[in-house]
Amino acid sequence: MVARIARLLGREVRGLHEAAYLLGAFALLSQLLALIRDRLFASSFGASEVLDIYYASFRIPDLLFVSIASFVSIYVLIPLLVEKLDRTDGEAKRFLNNVFSSFFLVLTLVSLLIAALAPVLVPYIVPGFDAEQQREVVTLTRIMLLQPFLLGVSNLLASVTQIKGRFALYALSPVLYNFGIIGGLLFLYPIMGMPGLAWGVVVGALMHVSIQVPFIRSQGLLPRVTMRLNLAEIWHVVRLSFPRTLALAMNQIVLLVFVAIGSTLAVGSIAVFQLATHLQSVPLAIIGVSYSVAAFPTLAKLFSSGQREAFLAQIVTAARHILFWAIPAVVFVIVLRAQLVRVILGAGEFGWGDTRLTAAALALFMLSLIEQMIILLLVRGFYAAGNTRIPLIINVLSSGVAIASAFLFLGLFNASTLFRETVEVLLRVEGLAGTEVLMLPLAFTVGMGVNALLLMVLFQRRYGEVRAIVRPTVGVSSIASLAGGAVAYFGLSIMDKVVDSNTFVGIFTQGVVAGVAGLIVWGLVLKLLNSTELEEAIEALRRRGFLTQKPFVPEDGGPTGN
Repeated sequence: MVARIARLLGREVRGLHEAAYLLGAFALLSQLLALIRDRLFASSFGASEVLDIYYASFRIPDLLFVSIASFVSIYVLIPLLVEKLDRTDGEAKRFLNNVFSSFFLVLTLVSLLIAALAPVLVPYIVPGFDAEQQREVVTLTRIMLLQPFLLGVSNLLASVTQIKGRFALYALSPVLYNFGIIGGLLFLYPIMGMPGLAWGVVVGALMHVSIQVPFIRSQGLLPRVTMRLNLAEIWHVVRLSFPRTLALAMNQIVLLVFVAIGSTLAVGSIAVFQLATHLQSVPLAIIGVSYSVAAFPTLAKLFSSGQREAFLAQIVTAARHILFWAIPAVVFVIVLRAQLVRVILGAGEFGWGDTRLTAAALALFMLSLIEQMIILLLVRGFYAAGNTRIPLIINVLSSGVAIASAFLFLGLFNASTLFRETVEVLLRVEGLAGTEVLMLPLAFTVGMGVNALLLMVLFQRRYGEVRAIVRPTVGVSSIASLAGGAVAYFGLSIMDKVVDSNTFVGIFTQGVVAGVAGLIVWGLVLKLLNSTELEEAIEALRRRGFLTQKPFVPEDGGPTGN
């Protein structure tokens, strides 16, 4: 068994669908662990002050991660490493040493500075917290400052594992990260209190990087600290990375603002927002991240070799399959949201009111799921083409839209009884306290919509048509998904009369029966409509997916296929 696992982790994977399905399988495992993690947190603390403090403590380390650790991002390093590996492994090793040493020095100095200034910074991040709560955030933040360094090193190593086609190693890292966090809750929290939760994050980050080390060492590419820095080369990386770093920083700034707003709302608002974010990230990771990550190395190679038609074909193929899976995910999660949240999180201290609020927030997040997946793919397309400015400009603009929308919607929600009651009735949260937190995922969704629209328009102007080619996929998938969603919706009503939805077994049975009935209808309609994507997916699975060693050939025959 151990030998078979080792062979799987060490196997080279080539091909878009093969890599995407392997990444998707590991993403599913990681997200299942993440759901177990969230259930443990929710049942232990509920949507409470403890979870508000815990999630708020991530904000500074996460901002540090994207502000500095993203300078060693795989999306910047992979195109550079591809060029150097095409020359010699020695040149690639020297490049890795140079980047690692610079990253180590800068991040260490900045982390020490932030640790010293944390008591000054935290009150601006959580202005609604009292002094004791802010002190807890300072303590957890200082511990979690180890996380950006470890994840940054993991990113650096991942650039090699992806180029070498070892997607299993890359995909296993977040699985181990979640194991560390769960271990912090189960074993460290009872001994150390809340600092134990933060140390669990650090342990998870250490496991995230450690899984890749043996393979990198076997390739002779494990980076080491060197004092012989090539400043010109470092500047080249920084210059390429800066737009993406700033774009990612804007995402974290949006979250900082949302957390600051959440700290002034009802207790548990940050927890509700964060838990709903985690739930919507499950399909995002399994579908959107898997396909975009699998496509990126090939996109970089195709563009660098001048194969523009094949580059566009890769984007189109990935987009078709992302949409094929994303549309039903949106429909089914929105229909089954209450059952999903209750089954996943509804235990212990996590009450029915928490469930209803989180389910409503999840529904609003899901409205932007397709846009988020398309953003992931198109941004990687721009990066593969060496263009980091356009994603930056669009992200800054859409981040501003998201922040402005949050204040606008909150003002409208508090000032207009009609608007408030309409939102609460539509999302079935009437009579609950703290419903103003729903304006945050609504604002997030508006920002993502603006981002995706602008990216698509500008990508097509530069590289070719995408929307018209994927339109048949959208039509077929939408028809099948709506049919399946309707069956699931009516299935919930029927099962509500059969089972006791106030018990775990009852609500689980209700959701499973309705969901399975909907999925059967979804699959039948796809078959009746002769879905090309369904046939390609079945064929990829028939070939046993990631066991295939063939290089990628666009299955649609080029950018004009459907």
